[in-house]
Amino acid sequence: MAQVKWILDPAHSEISFKVKHLMISTITGYFKNFNLEVTTEDEDFSTASNIIFTADIDSIDTKNEQRDAHLKSAEFFNGEEHSQIKFVGTGLHVEDEESKLKGELTIKGITHHVKVKVEFGGIAVDPYGQRKAGFTVQGKISREDFGLMWNAVTEAGSVVVGDKVKFSGEIQLIKQE
Repeated sequence: MAQVKWILDPAHSEISFKVKHLMISTITGYFKNFNLEVTTEDEDFSTASNIIFTADIDSIDTKNEQRDAHLKSAEFFNGEEHSQIKFVGTGLHVEDEESKLKGELTIKGITHHVKVKVEFGGIAVDPYGQRKAGFTVQGKISREDFGLMWNAVTEAGSVVVGDKVKFSGEIQLIKQE
């Protein structure tokens, strides 16, 4: 079997996150700059190894410049000292079309084991002859587990930012020949 390297197609991929605001609505944010590399045996993603994902903290976009600056500050991600979020996959368990990917997620210098759901969309050839593989990724973490502790309480007693952060990705990878 031949090892195949796959790299991110940034034009056809996105990473988003959602968190409760005032516990009454949800705010969505994106990472504009991120990377993913995967190695497989031939084109069999059940053999995936060397799964490395990074996202640049400086690329956070919640469609609000003041909030983005706060998220990048020492009160949240501390982007000056910790410029990236990193996930290193340690094992993929394939279950039909939805699989579980285990790995180590590092945010703000703190690493925890996490599991994410991965749905394989298939492999196709684009109009330029490139072989591409598609995936949907979903997960949830506690931001406090990663040292993202900032919060405030409103006059009515509600917290401003929820602890649970849901994240998702629509990913296309390009096979490297």
